[in-house]
Amino acid sequence: MPFSSDPESGLASLTGLTDEARSRALTCFQVIRPFLEDGVPLTQIAREQGLILRTARRWVDRYRREGLTGLARKERDDKDKRKLTPTLQQLIEGLALRKPRLSSATIHRQVAEAAKKLGQEPPSYRVVHAVIGNLEPALLTLAHEGSKAYSESFDLVHRREADASNAIWQADHTELDILVKDADGTARRPWLTIIIDDYSRAVAAYLLSFSDPSAIQTALALRQAIWRKPQAGWHVCGIPQVLYTDHGSDFTSRHIEQVAANLKIRLIFSGVARPRGRGKLERFFDSLSQVLLSRLPGYARTQTDRKAVLTLPELSGEIETYLIGEYLVTPHSTTGQAPQARWEAGGFLPQMPDSLERLDLLLLTVARTRRVQQDGIRFMGMRYIDPTLAAYVGEEVMLRYDPRDVAEVRVFHQGGFLCRAVCQELWPGRPSPSATS
Repeated sequence: MPFSSDPESGLASLTGLTDEARSRALTCFQVIRPFLEDGVPLTQIAREQGLILRTARRWVDRYRREGLTGLARKERDDKDKRKLTPTLQQLIEGLALRKPRLSSATIHRQVAEAAKKLGQEPPSYRVVHAVIGNLEPALLTLAHEGSKAYSESFDLVHRREADASNAIWQADHTELDILVKDADGTARRPWLTIIIDDYSRAVAAYLLSFSDPSAIQTALALRQAIWRKPQAGWHVCGIPQVLYTDHGSDFTSRHIEQVAANLKIRLIFSGVARPRGRGKLERFFDSLSQVLLSRLPGYARTQTDRKAVLTLPELSGEIETYLIGEYLVTPHSTTGQAPQARWEAGGFLPQMPDSLERLDLLLLTVARTRRVQQDGIRFMGMRYIDPTLAAYVGEEVMLRYDPRDVAEVRVFHQGGFLCRAVCQELWPGRPSPSATS
């Protein structure tokens, strides 16, 4: 299971980790990913990475039992915490992308020699290994094995169709051909984010925004896609096995990669400037434009005055009505079945997270560390308070907050959930929550 079944341990496990700890865990995951997903022998991985086989086996066991959280290691108060200079960072990355592939041990040896010649302190093997692990797997494959191997490894949807619901989801953004009014009444073209189930063609989520695509927009769309919908007739939900996307920075962000690893979703990227296998999304966007947008005021392709009439919430309502009332219940030209009916055929039961709160903490919160002061926690120029904090004055805590709503923050201490602290200036009259809420 992606989440612990115990509420307290579930909150403390992943959300109690710092961004640094999650990054270290992701580095370990990237090392064992070929074994978990492609069946590459661990002995081969350990040899190529200069890793002790026993360590690789321990990582696999931890990941299978606890997910990404099991791979997080406590920071060591030693020389590994030294800051790496940009020169050595670039040297490590360049050697890692060299063909033929060099082992981590070889790269560490060459970097140590170069550091001595530059009069710099040589980095430890752990630091070098972490830099290599942070490189995108697709980039390593392209550098070492060429475009053909890259296409075979990372263009999964081009090679085969999904054979079941939630086996593969596709995600993408497009700027719509319609003008709508923003908060100031200015006419603007909004961005639409869509997540679609490859097998059934059912839409799992949509998101409208005036902002350019970003990691938070992708996270918001994933939240809607994964959790149960309150709208009657829209049943698509669950954790997919594969999320297939392009190489946009929002999809390849560190945050989305960590989310996918913890939920045990395999991220597959289409070829750079070669979006093969993404025709289903392109056809959906074309159909949406021709069938729905063309009959709405402000449709930019045909109206000469390009006048904005609808607001963003109004356009969102039109899209939702179209999806539930038309798209999901109309037989698809390729499958011959209505997307919603095909998705739930045979009594399909999706794999779900334990709770929406834990899903929110995973997808939508940002982590920051602060020290508790006598008057509460100072953060972003504001003061956050809760009675529980009085016992932790002088202690360093970690905050997790939703960037869309900074009226409250969740506070963690030594990996455990402590309390919710509120900014009363942003939320006047709201009582401070208890530590157990």
